[in-house]
Amino acid sequence: MLPSTVGVIGGGQMGWGIAQVIASRGMNVLLNDTNPLALERGLGQLKKALERLVKKDSMLPDDAAATLGRIHTSHNGLESVRGADFIIEAVAEDEALKKEVFRKLDRATRVETILASNTSSISITRLASVTSKPHRVVGMHFMHPAPVVPLVELAKGMHTSQQTYEAARSLAESLGKSVCVSQDRPGFLVYRLLMPLVNEAFFLLSENVGSAEDIDRSMRLGTNMQLGPLRMADNIGLDTCLSIMRTLHSQFADSKYRPCPLLVQYVDAGLLGAKSGRGVFQHDAGSGGDKQHASQPHLNLTMMPNNKMPNNQFHQHNNN
Repeated sequence: MLPSTVGVIGGGQMGWGIAQVIASRGMNVLLNDTNPLALERGLGQLKKALERLVKKDSMLPDDAAATLGRIHTSHNGLESVRGADFIIEAVAEDEALKKEVFRKLDRATRVETILASNTSSISITRLASVTSKPHRVVGMHFMHPAPVVPLVELAKGMHTSQQTYEAARSLAESLGKSVCVSQDRPGFLVYRLLMPLVNEAFFLLSENVGSAEDIDRSMRLGTNMQLGPLRMADNIGLDTCLSIMRTLHSQFADSKYRPCPLLVQYVDAGLLGAKSGRGVFQHDAGSGGDKQHASQPHLNLTMMPNNKMPNNQFHQHNNN
């Protein structure tokens, strides 16, 4: 039986994307974030996204209005999602933060409520361990952007019940998503494959082996990828990419997962990709990455031999 109401915790780009997908399928969404400004910003971006769908005749105006009307936001405590039958956590990719959310959800929700995490790299077993009902915790990783990418990655923790897994799978399929299933291992399937590619692209950029445009072009045209690894990283968020690489590196203790120092510098500089307006490439303000096809200059931070960057070491390049 599908839930009539789904809770989403986290008002960032993933949280709002997941909320849009669910609401567009006729379910109510209780979206919670502690930051009211994040909720306001996300609501504005969702309205623009729905307007674009209507203009492209991909959605009827009445359906867009109904989708918007099914999403109810709150910045108060997690008691606001108590009425949800199924809750998806979509906060930042930080284990301590996610565990704190799960502790609070465990206290705030009904015993029969299923708790899912949108984590892309963190152990479901460890997240479930801070709850009193680990059998009702499951990994449910939506890809970015959630309304567009047709895949959801499911992962069972050590205690996840078959009933919980089946409920998550049924929900994903009801949203029109294909499902892949991973064991509870760092990075699961998708990002354990993808993030080392992204990381290596940053090494190529830092070593001046090729420009950002040519690195991406080589993968798009050479392997038929829809987006190159650097633009994809900008879409995902460079801070998220770095968090995942650090998780892989710490969990596997393998140098092949060592984060590229250039990736670290971008994050330290606040150049996080589409969400901040600038990462490897510049992005239209507030587009959420939707206008990446537009020709924009990108910012290339050239690495010095000691991995330190002088203050004036910024170079502008143009897309071809």
